[in-house]
Amino acid sequence: MSTKVKVRERVSLKESRTINNEIIVYNDDVNTFEHVIETLIRVCNHTPEQAEQCSIIVHYRGKCTVKTDILEKLKPQCSQLLDAGLSAEIV
Repeated sequence: MSTKVKVRERVSLKESRTINNEIIVYNDDVNTFEHVIETLIRVCNHTPEQAEQCSIIVHYRGKCTVKTDILEKLKPQCSQLLDAGLSAEIV
């Protein structure tokens, strides 16, 4: 004898309304470690240790994510990085 059981499942999906984007800084042959570190501290509010680690990653890997946030907050920071001569973009 076959018994048919209906199972109802209610799934609650919470939609994330904030999509995080990233500022990526790329390596170049122009900027010094000192300049990159000072700029990351000033613009991205990095600690000196964070800024130094990011600059090392940029140097050896060619790029580094330096900030993650919503797009509206990242745009002015990325502009400041570009104004300071760093190669950066939001992805």
